[in-house]
Amino acid sequence: MRPLTHPRDEIVQTMERIYRYRMTTTSGGNLSVRDDDGDIWISPARVDKGRLRPEDVCCLRGGGRAEGLHPPSSEHPFHQAIYRARPDLHAIVHAHPVALVAFSICRRVPDTALFPQAGHVCGRVGYAPYALPGSEQLGRNIAEIFAQGYDCVLLENHGVVIGGTSLAHAFQRFETLEFTAKTIIKASLLGPVRYLTPGQVALSERPRPTLPEFTPGRAGTREKALRQEVCEFVRRGYRQRLMTSTEGTFSVRLGDDALVITPYGVDRQAVDLHDLVLVSDGRREAGKQPSRALALHRALYRRHPEVQAIVGAIPVNATAFSVTATPLDARTIPESYLFLKDVVTLPYGVQYEDGERIADRVSPANPVALIENDGALVLGTSVLDAFDRLEVLESTAEAVINSRAVGELHRMSDATIAELVAAFARPKGAPRS
Repeated sequence: MRPLTHPRDEIVQTMERIYRYRMTTTSGGNLSVRDDDGDIWISPARVDKGRLRPEDVCCLRGGGRAEGLHPPSSEHPFHQAIYRARPDLHAIVHAHPVALVAFSICRRVPDTALFPQAGHVCGRVGYAPYALPGSEQLGRNIAEIFAQGYDCVLLENHGVVIGGTSLAHAFQRFETLEFTAKTIIKASLLGPVRYLTPGQVALSERPRPTLPEFTPGRAGTREKALRQEVCEFVRRGYRQRLMTSTEGTFSVRLGDDALVITPYGVDRQAVDLHDLVLVSDGRREAGKQPSRALALHRALYRRHPEVQAIVGAIPVNATAFSVTATPLDARTIPESYLFLKDVVTLPYGVQYEDGERIADRVSPANPVALIENDGALVLGTSVLDAFDRLEVLESTAEAVINSRAVGELHRMSDATIAELVAAFARPKGAPRS
């Protein structure tokens, strides 16, 4: 599909997204897009990143002449050097997100074999030696690493530069790499970090069965309401940093072997009613590609009739537990245990099977699981219930990790848990507090 958004608007929208999630500062970072005419559109120097407007964006014409209300970013030389070295790239993101900066000042790069999506989206990460910001030498240092085939490059004592075939593509790499770095940092506080072997990564790349298509009839009011609810919670999950633009699956049951599920390859921030995929009687809505987790969700619904919604996500703190051998103990505060029960850990690879092994381990009695090196799986009696549990899971994981800096964690005793369960036992369908 031909991109119709002007590069100026793309840059403003992407910068707003990066700034909103504190992945750069008011004065830090720059973005560029190279158009089909060879002109480079780039964010300006000395303009507040939190209030950037389309008219602020500069253009470097093919001959190097700058046009615009402001001078271009002082670091435009390395953007131009990268484009010369890599004709396949059409967009660049440079910023100073805190986790990647932590790696850059330690002269390390995050290993994207942490979980399958990171390797798929980002590939291997390069490292460029320090040079003065804005200098021609810095441009040469960075372009040399890009010329070796790297798309993501950390800069010594500086930040990160990432290229893509489009600005959306570069942003996906940027966001995924920062998430990977954050997860490694959090996991390192728990114990040795576990990485995937090439064979394990290859499991995620195997083709999955494709369901035949069908054209649904008119949607009923219940389906419309559930589609709206799923969209709202997917977008909220993205805002809460429980999902990334490329990772996170939500589904809701419509009936026997009928569900609505998030699509494959659609930005989680922008997913809408028409993106969701109806799956019924082993067929998928025509023209749409459901999440690759579809088979797992169908297996869980078949096995557990009480389950009405399922979410798979990669919140940083919970995912940190999934990449170490440290179990996540929810016996911390009453809410954590009541919502999460005993969190199950599943071995890597089961998510690519038919789902039956997971259905044996995850149920309404144990509604939350961590899958090794692949985040969290949460069941609920409604879309709200599943999302609520996901939030409690991430809050609990973060509290447990933070406790490492405070002192010894004192879990609730078996007697306390028994008293809690007895006090809050409720009939099926009874409301929560």
